Amino acid sequence: MTTNQRLMRYAMYFKKPILLGLFFLTIAVFTELVGPFIAKYIIDNYMIIGQIELQPIIWLLVVFMILAIATAILRYFMYIYLQMGANRIVQKMRQDVFEHIQTLPIQYFDNLPAGKIVARVTNDTEAVRNLYVQVLSNFATSFISIFGVYIALFILNWKMACLALLMVPIVYIWMVLYRKVAAKYNDVIRTKIADINAMINESIQGMTIIQAFRREKQMTKEFDDLNNEHYTYERKLLVLDSATSFNLVNTLRLIMFAVFIVYFGRQSLSTEAIVSAGTLYAFVDYLTKLFNPITNIVNQFSQLERSIVAGNRVFEVLDMSGEPVSEQSIPRYKGNVSFDNVSFAYKDEDYVLKNLSFEAKQGETIALVGHTGSGKSSIMNLLFRFYDPSKGSIQIDGIDVTAVPRQTMREHMGIVLQDPYLFTGTIASNVSLNHPKISREKVEEALQAVGAERVLANLPQGYDEPVIEKGSTLSSGQRQLVSFARALAFDPAILILDEATSNIDTETEEIIQHAMDVLKKGRTTFIIAHRLSTIKNADRILVLDRGEIVERGTHEELLTYGGIYEKMYQMQVNSLQA
Repeated sequence: MTTNQRLMRYAMYFKKPILLGLFFLTIAVFTELVGPFIAKYIIDNYMIIGQIELQPIIWLLVVFMILAIATAILRYFMYIYLQMGANRIVQKMRQDVFEHIQTLPIQYFDNLPAGKIVARVTNDTEAVRNLYVQVLSNFATSFISIFGVYIALFILNWKMACLALLMVPIVYIWMVLYRKVAAKYNDVIRTKIADINAMINESIQGMTIIQAFRREKQMTKEFDDLNNEHYTYERKLLVLDSATSFNLVNTLRLIMFAVFIVYFGRQSLSTEAIVSAGTLYAFVDYLTKLFNPITNIVNQFSQLERSIVAGNRVFEVLDMSGEPVSEQSIPRYKGNVSFDNVSFAYKDEDYVLKNLSFEAKQGETIALVGHTGSGKSSIMNLLFRFYDPSKGSIQIDGIDVTAVPRQTMREHMGIVLQDPYLFTGTIASNVSLNHPKISREKVEEALQAVGAERVLANLPQGYDEPVIEKGSTLSSGQRQLVSFARALAFDPAILILDEATSNIDTETEEIIQHAMDVLKKGRTTFIIAHRLSTIKNADRILVLDRGEIVERGTHEELLTYGGIYEKMYQMQVNSLQA
């Protein structure tokens, strides 16, 4: 299905207001086009020199005014209904895009900057909105007006009307040629806008690093380069638009009026056919009314192409393979996890995990350690089904995780990331995520269980303290505790701590460790930790190296092996003593 067809399908969702708008428009065009006929009738019948009859003229003028007022009212309702339809169309399109984004796999967001995704949802859909608000209304108004004008011209003089028809293929050919060139420019322009959004978003997110390393001028230069590229193509499009708007239509207008003068001039010199003043007035008026909508059509070429290119970018997102959000629910599982000969590659055959096999029984705490790039986080990505194994299988309570919808399996999982993300709201809302099953009491219990009252006690509004984007007004320890309480409030069967204590102070770490000792009972817990001192009590420690498990055992067992783990532990102990 082409982009044009899909845009039409969206229009059909809300065809009632659009059709009502077009209905009012059609009547408005009719009432508007009757005016010149009335003027012709007045001129030819009641404005003969020395014999002017006022009463009929007054009545015709009253009718003329009534039609003018009716036209204005009808166009008002036309505008209202077309705007209403356009707004509803774009509302649904944005809803569809945002809903579809929720179903896309994590790798999509890993490979595309957030700013570019935002551009698809906001800028591109707004450009599509202009298609229905500006282009549709202008095209519909213009086409209906042109159709009505041609009918009137054929009534007045069919020969001149036939000559006027030559403009239709001229404008059509011009539009086809314009779209071929403009499509290339608009595609680059929309891409550059997305790049600009991505860079702005990245700059805001990384402003601390930019200013700390004095990279303000460099970032400004990079932005200027990108902005200049956007400007270059906007300028090219502007030159193209200038050639297709006023210049084209004005040239056609002059040619048509020249033909009109020659034709009616020759008729006036003929003794057989003398053109009346009323006919001349009506013809001139209709030619003017003909060129105005043609100007509107030509002027909308640019916006039409922008909207189609933007629509294509929106549909590219909708065409990406996603997985519908499952409403299926399963009873809380025990949490027995088994990795059976699992291998995984983010790309092609470049495996980051190789033939992993291990088990985690209900209530056990499994720690994953290893140098950067050893595969610790990849295991968590597989367990949480952000990705699926390339080879082998992962089972929970004997059920292959790929046999159950992702959302269903995650229902009984909780995760705390190294860099916790907090949403705009309050501390309490960030714990519950506004889930109906998480009551206020449960939120407070979770916060108290992780010892949050000791760290958050100094906040003026306590658990109702406002949180702005990413929780930037809170310390890393406070954010981590909120994130930890969030995981606990959902009472997961499997709890994943991804470097959960690496960015917090010793006091907060002790609070979390104490809470973990109480709350990990009955839960299978996976811990990724750089601080090996935090996993001494783990039931089993898996030491990873280049995607393989090279050592496994308890803390004491691994120290006696004298292998990688013992070296890592001694290095940390020595660094603390130093």
